[in-house]
Amino acid sequence: MKVEAIEYGDRKVYSVGAFNRGVSSWLARLPTVWVEGEVTELRRSDRWASVFFTLKDPQDGSCLGVSIARGQFDALRLELTDGDRVHAFGRPELFEARGEFRLRALSLERFGLGDHLAALERLKTKLAAEGLFAAERKRPLPLLPGRVGLVTGNDAAAKRDVLTAITARFPPANVLVAETYVQGPRAAGAVVEALRSLCGEGVDVIVVARGGGSFEDLLPFSDERLVRAVADCAVPVVSAVGHEQDIPLCDLAADVRASTPSVAGRLVVPDLAQLLERLDRSRAGLERGTRRSLERERQRLDRSHDRLRRAPPLLVERGRARLEQTAGRLRALSPQATLERGYAIVRAQDEIVRSGSEVAPGERVDVELSEGGFGARVEETR
Repeated sequence: MKVEAIEYGDRKVYSVGAFNRGVSSWLARLPTVWVEGEVTELRRSDRWASVFFTLKDPQDGSCLGVSIARGQFDALRLELTDGDRVHAFGRPELFEARGEFRLRALSLERFGLGDHLAALERLKTKLAAEGLFAAERKRPLPLLPGRVGLVTGNDAAAKRDVLTAITARFPPANVLVAETYVQGPRAAGAVVEALRSLCGEGVDVIVVARGGGSFEDLLPFSDERLVRAVADCAVPVVSAVGHEQDIPLCDLAADVRASTPSVAGRLVVPDLAQLLERLDRSRAGLERGTRRSLERERQRLDRSHDRLRRAPPLLVERGRARLEQTAGRLRALSPQATLERGYAIVRAQDEIVRSGSEVAPGERVDVELSEGGFGARVEETR
């Protein structure tokens, strides 16, 4: 719309609306720029099409109003609060109805985010080179932990999610909760101390849980002290920090990474229903195996009983055969057997005569035959 002035003699006068339209038209021709400042007076409502806040220069206190489309602001998921420093990309504009000058932002970035990312990447490379993230360092989770440790924030949704998942899956579980800072400059040291405390209480596995948050909110879980404490923990650690797309460095050092706190709860305890089902199957299998063993033993005993029952006649028969064999050998060796073959035994003075020189002519001798015998007198010797 053309901006026209009202002429009063040689004076041209613009109405407020015309003036604002003219200035707005001129500002629209300016290029887009980046502006740095601290966020203050952030105002957002689901009823508004835009989000409004003020950028403040921390050096001299200068202020600049900023507006950004609500959908664009929500999509960035920056979760800004007063005092956060940002870079706002946009162009200047004038709200004609009220004559308010401001920056119409097209995008926002947290100031220093690139520096943080670069520092984290350097730390990640350093710790990876030391082997803190190596797969061979990962320990398996205990099948049936006697006590589960949980490091989480006070009254946090993450705490509730973990406990609900654990008790639903394994009601008799014993969980020891260590509530601590999970955000801010004190969080990293507090979580390290909580890990040490739980290890001293004799837990078998530890879950470190925190819900989602901004990049800065999750920075403590990439702190080198905390990452090393997770890697060096005396028991296996499950990391459930942030949303699935968030990967703080403690996730890489942990033995297991869970996408959500609820998943972490299901990972650290067995399913009681499945355990009972397996126990029933094992009991049934043991009963079947015992019955088979008893049946085999019964059959073996039955066979042994049959052998024992048949043993006396068999032993007598074997003894009789041995006696007959011995008797046969004895008969073969006895003098009677020799006599039966036609030989005779000659005795002189009750001594067996083995040589003709042992008797003299006229001497009386006794001759024993196979059946009976007779007396005789020697007529001559040879």
